[in-house]
Amino acid sequence: MDHFLYRDGLLHAEGVAIPDIAATLGTPFYVYSAATLTRHYRLFTEALAPLPHLVCFAIKSLSNVAVLKLLGDLGAGMDVVSGGEYLRAKAAGVPGDRIVFSGVGKTREEMRLALEGGVRQFNLESEPEMRALSEVATALGVVAPVTVRVNPDVDAKTHAKIATGKSENKFGIPIARAREVYAEIARLPGLKVVGIDVHIGSQLTELAPFEAAFQKVRELTLALRADGHDIRRLDLGGGLGIPYTRSNEAPPLPTDYGAMIKRTLGDLGCEIEIEPGRLISGNSGLLVSQVIYVKNGEGRDFLILDAAMNDLVRPSMYEAHHDIIPVAEAIPGSPTQPFDVVGPVCETGDTFGKGRELPLMAEGDLVAFRSAGAYGAVMASEYNSRPLVPEVLVQGDHFAVIRARPSFDEILKRDILPEWL
Repeated sequence: MDHFLYRDGLLHAEGVAIPDIAATLGTPFYVYSAATLTRHYRLFTEALAPLPHLVCFAIKSLSNVAVLKLLGDLGAGMDVVSGGEYLRAKAAGVPGDRIVFSGVGKTREEMRLALEGGVRQFNLESEPEMRALSEVATALGVVAPVTVRVNPDVDAKTHAKIATGKSENKFGIPIARAREVYAEIARLPGLKVVGIDVHIGSQLTELAPFEAAFQKVRELTLALRADGHDIRRLDLGGGLGIPYTRSNEAPPLPTDYGAMIKRTLGDLGCEIEIEPGRLISGNSGLLVSQVIYVKNGEGRDFLILDAAMNDLVRPSMYEAHHDIIPVAEAIPGSPTQPFDVVGPVCETGDTFGKGRELPLMAEGDLVAFRSAGAYGAVMASEYNSRPLVPEVLVQGDHFAVIRARPSFDEILKRDILPEWL
């Protein structure tokens, strides 16, 4: 469920008409619904109750500080994968004991940043990384709480570019070597084992791969406890998918996910950590764009928008589908036609969808990309020297700009000419 509905013939974000935002900001822009973000976060907390748990929002899906503060004020933790994301979480007022530091290539500088600023745990991904963290923590005179991300060699049955739990993926330590690795951690100074971490991929649309991975984590928990390790937390990662179409696609609900976790791991006495991103942020956001031209081609018609692949890269990078809808509601029974929906960038890959059935469109009409809250603005670039898309947060009947569109002067001033030019 989201809070983007037609009212009086116009698409609204909660109580705000989308054309009103466009008239203020121009297009394209991202708009997020505070009510949707809140609802989706609470679905997870309710699904895991009464188990002790922490829902850590995966910042990589949507990193605007205003969104992080909204979720942090609700009690969310944060899952970060870089020093920059760590600083965003802190800027949003999230305390260190609710920040989990993940990622396959943490630098010593990032480790130091988190240890000095406070961190709940580091999810270690390799033996060189754990030795580096030991050195950094020892030099600072502190003890770093750690889990090890184990790779359970489970096929998540998702897109190859976002699968992370198979043996050929770069993530984690093979689960068969976990006891050996935990034994080494116990011997290293400056590290303290607090649990186990696992994450098998993103946009999973069935529970079976999760359950297969969690059963392996269960067995490892019992084995590590028998070895004398204090396993008190199980970080189960994220990855639960969302419906990107309004057809028959129906990923599992958080309630079903929570019930499976309780059935599989609930009797171990561990605090459960999960790191959802897409399911909280995905359907909370739209990308709104304007039609520049309607172009009649050879055997097909093109809808050329002012949004491009640099603003929403998922269709180009992942062949991802986003529903595209008119902001002005179509009259029932009105004629439609197929359009190839494209952007203005000089790349054939700058295509959002082919043969999309839409009402007859004209220059200046507004369209909205649904389910654009996750991996939209965070992956945007200034390719073709196009300014980054502004972001807007709606709450009830008012909206606020939470990231402004940079001017061309601001973009150009970032370039520095060497004195010899």
